[in-house]
Amino acid sequence: MTDLAQTKGRRRSIWMPLLVLITLAACATAGYSYWRMQQHPASVQADKPVPPPAPVFFALDTFTVNLGDADRVLYVGITLRLKDDATRQRLSEFLPEVRSRLLLLFSRQDAAALATDEGKQKLVEAIKNTLAPPLVAGQPQQVVSDVLYTAFILR
Repeated sequence: MTDLAQTKGRRRSIWMPLLVLITLAACATAGYSYWRMQQHPASVQADKPVPPPAPVFFALDTFTVNLGDADRVLYVGITLRLKDDATRQRLSEFLPEVRSRLLLLFSRQDAAALATDEGKQKLVEAIKNTLAPPLVAGQPQQVVSDVLYTAFILR
């Protein structure tokens, strides 16, 4: 056998195991990448914060009320931010009682106190407390998250 034939035989014997190793490495890399991609979406979904539920609002018609001192008038429009849609349904069903409670509350207010920001914030808390008790015995309390003024005129 000549030297040329011996070197060709060695090259062939070296290339075959080398190609097998490269193929195995490529398959291992592809398998690992596939496994990693399958694991990634689960961790991404777990890390994403859950979006907050859509707010539930209940707009009330404006109120015009004579204040405790008879020469002053309060014109106020409010929108209630509620806990859930069931609370909005209850308030809608018992709207006359809701309006009555609020009218009584507004008529007891003092004009000088309502002229300040602190007085308006106290009125928000008073509205929440006024609407919190059940409208009818056996029903749950109303949870009013916030009271938003849509109109506020004090004359």
